[in-house]
Amino acid sequence: MIYVDSSVILAQLLAEDRYPDPSFWRDGPFVSSRLLEYEVWNRVNGRGLAVSHAEDVRMLLGRLAFLELAPAVLARALDPFPIPVRTLDALHLASIDFLRNIGQRPTLATYDHRLSEAATALDIPLTPV
Repeated sequence: MIYVDSSVILAQLLAEDRYPDPSFWRDGPFVSSRLLEYEVWNRVNGRGLAVSHAEDVRMLLGRLAFLELAPAVLARALDPFPIPVRTLDALHLASIDFLRNIGQRPTLATYDHRLSEAATALDIPLTPV
């Protein structure tokens, strides 16, 4: 199970200087917080790309299973982390912790260095992208 951060989806959509190798999408299953959907659409809308990229956004988001921001996830996000984290990162990390607490073994796919550092501090394995 690969937990996908918005940086991976946005890199794939916007063809930035880095993007996942096509083989990345052959692995899986893929999961993320419902929060990712809002992060992605907010960035796409902010760049005025909603019309030109809507089909690609829907296709990529369709590859993911989404975790809702359940009370257990929100409660975990309020607890301290080994290193300082941003609010949205706390919610993503809490979602990964939720999965681990129910017996899953997710890895994290991200281009975000701060999120990678926090995940490593929590012993969350990283998936190369």
